[in-house]
Amino acid sequence: MCKFCGNRTHAPAELGSGANRASAVSADMPAGIGEADRLTLIRGGAVLSMDAAVGNFRKGDVLVRGSRIVEIAEAIDAPEAAVIDASGTVVMPGFIDTHHHQFETALRSLLADAILINDGRPESAANYYEWILQKFSVLYRPEDVYISELFGGLSQIDAGVTTVMDVSQIHHSPDHSDAAIAALRDAGRRAVFGYFEGWGDASKYPGDARRIKAEHFSSDDQLLTMVMGGEIYLPFYEDAWTLGRELGIPIALHVVGTFGMRPVFDQLAEAGRFGPDNIFIHMTGMSDMAWKRAADAGSHISLSVPIEMQMRHGNPPLQQALDLGLQPSLSTDVECTMTADMFTQMRSAITLQRMLANDQALRGEDYPKLLSAMDVIRFATVEGARGLKLDHKTGSLTPGKEADIILLDATAINVAPLNNVPGAVVTLMERSNVSTVLCAGKVRKWQGKLLGHDITALRAKLESSRDHLLDKAEIAAALF
Repeated sequence: MCKFCGNRTHAPAELGSGANRASAVSADMPAGIGEADRLTLIRGGAVLSMDAAVGNFRKGDVLVRGSRIVEIAEAIDAPEAAVIDASGTVVMPGFIDTHHHQFETALRSLLADAILINDGRPESAANYYEWILQKFSVLYRPEDVYISELFGGLSQIDAGVTTVMDVSQIHHSPDHSDAAIAALRDAGRRAVFGYFEGWGDASKYPGDARRIKAEHFSSDDQLLTMVMGGEIYLPFYEDAWTLGRELGIPIALHVVGTFGMRPVFDQLAEAGRFGPDNIFIHMTGMSDMAWKRAADAGSHISLSVPIEMQMRHGNPPLQQALDLGLQPSLSTDVECTMTADMFTQMRSAITLQRMLANDQALRGEDYPKLLSAMDVIRFATVEGARGLKLDHKTGSLTPGKEADIILLDATAINVAPLNNVPGAVVTLMERSNVSTVLCAGKVRKWQGKLLGHDITALRAKLESSRDHLLDKAEIAAALF
């Protein structure tokens, strides 16, 4: 049995509770927020609902009962509710990251200048494929998995990301898998556990998916759900696809031309293997035929625009997706190279698309519709929820959905005065503007402070894990 999970439902005291947990509430936070029948009124903010039927409000209220949104209106009379003063903030759905390798948190910025594959140049000696996938990932112990997953999750809560699909390729044993699940649960936000490959004799991928699904994901009424990793560069990928569909869970995979995946992807396309349960990450370098088959099948596309540009995945195919009527989601990918906040993702997506379209316009050519700030916010919220099959629960402020809500400070020096809500969110804000975060109605960040965890103690454990990994990889620590 995994020592990180006890009965495979809880993390150990030495890592996830007790001395490492700060007070679960803030002294000035109204009592009872998030409890089953407790009403909470988020009052007086600029409400960006991301639901056309609900609309937006220059100044509005959001009423929550327990974990669910009850009502959204210009003014709500609820004298019995706990009140969160949202004046001076933008109230909107939490961001959704559809692809994040959280196990790499301990290796943040280590490969800031790296590309995917060694191209023979001296500056490419430290590349992602050789360092992360071949050198570091195989060294992870379950305790390394746990602390990177937890710290990375808390960091994203701090940045307003209330839902993630974790794509961690470290499932070297059932204990590694259970440590990842325990950390996702302990972070306290909505998460999709991606069961991807591992290495070594103790790895049970993909067959252990049955045990994991039955043990951890037998109910849909929880914050955690599951996705099957189905990487087509693996010789047994067809087994993973078959098992994912047997279990009725989405199948996610990286689709990257740099790794020579196009022939296999074309074969799957021609064989009619794509479906609405597929999540294709990156989609760089694929044929027009395969793109058309993916669109026809209703498959979902997750783009990591900054990483794709930085690490030589290929040009981000944002316009290609849009031209086919596909609405992509945004994802942060790897923190060994780039920050995992959605403000960076939104700004990168909108500036890339507009740069290319504007260049066509300046050459006197026909050009596609320019993306708007609202478009990329939709990618970062609604489309992420749809891609992860969670749009019945999250992605917009809609009565009946769960209260995954963020309050963004619009009075801060980098934003004030507030003149346009979508524009401010996309072109001006960053993670320091994330004031308060609710995940399923529970406050995880309150007025700039994360709740429930001793970050100093957790950082020390993360640094210890980092030191272990560097030592085992025989990489000398170097800050410059």
